[in-house]
Order: sequence, then C-alpha cells, then structure tokens
Amino acid sequence: MALILIRGENNSKLLNAIADMERHGNLNLITKPKQIDSKYADSLVEKILNSELRTKSKVATAFFVKEDTTLSIMNVKKIHPPAHVVVVSNEFEGYNQLKKELELSKPFKGYYSHKAKNDGLIDYSVKGKKRHIKNEKLNSYIK
Repeated sequence: MALILIRGENNSKLLNAIADMERHGNLNLITKPKQIDSKYADSLVEKILNSELRTKSKVATAFFVKEDTTLSIMNVKKIHPPAHVVVVSNEFEGYNQLKKELELSKPFKGYYSHKAKNDGLIDYSVKGKKRHIKNEKLNSYIK
C-alpha cells in the first residue's frame, strides 16, 4: 500500500493525473482522493526532495493505492501526468503526519473511478441470473 500526493495548478489537472494513473499506470485506488492544503503539500515535497520548488501549487490531493511503494513509483514513471506526482514512502518522517491529515480532510470533488467494479465478464446466456466469469489475466499485474 502506497501513499500518493499530487500537486498542481487546478482541479482538472489533478483529476486527469489520477485518471492517467488508473488507466495507464495500472494503479488501484483504495481510498478516495482527499483535498490537502497546497502550502502543506509544497512544504512536504520540499522536505522529500531536499530542495526548493520552482513553482508553487494551487491545489493538492492525496490517496492510498493497493500497490506497494516501489511498484507505484515504477508505474508513475511510465506515464506523464499533467501534475506533480510524489509517492510518499512510509520510511519518510512526514508520512504519518500526511496520513493523519488525510483522515481529517474533505473528499476531493469531481473524482470517480474509471475501473470496472467487477472482476470479470458477465455471462448473460443464463436466463434470469448474472454469472460472473472470472478472468485471472484481467488483474494479473496485482499478484
């Protein structure tokens, strides 16, 4: 389970970044994205990077994904989201503080998952019942 922090210029860029991570980065969100104070997010990222940021963010969000930290970093590197994405490791000192901040924060407006809710196809050939066909290859990257 990894904690991801996204900071950017506006809500639409953050929503696009989340969608890109789900669609193209194959990351599965466990929690809904929560709104984080942009100044707090900027200071946290500056501590992680040990340098000053060139641009300050106007909005920020954070959430947990199912994948571990290393896999999350590798998958985020493959895509080019329109916002600054930081995977916060549990080894970092600000991790617990951000986790507490998430519990108190409001949900990030406008987000909905693009992933399928079931784990396979539905067989409609049986009348009156829906039978789910489990497809192990559909989510094989999770294992």
